[in-house]
Amino acid sequence: MWVMKENTEILFVIEEAPEGGYIARGVGADIFTEADTLDELRANVREAVECHFDEGNQPRLVRLHFVRDEVLNV
Repeated sequence: MWVMKENTEILFVIEEAPEGGYIARGVGADIFTEADTLDELRANVREAVECHFDEGNQPRLVRLHFVRDEVLNV
């Protein structure tokens, strides 16, 4: 299990799922979750972080980085 020092944060990359909704992947930790709405995703990310880390090793902050691809015809 990945151990973090106190007062740190964890980064999640958020992408839109091809079938709808959102996918969240932890950077530097093997955490993955998904949801249909952003509110559900935020709750799922919090729950996943709480389940992944032992008490006392949980990050204080979770940063969500939204990535969106857009293709334009020229």
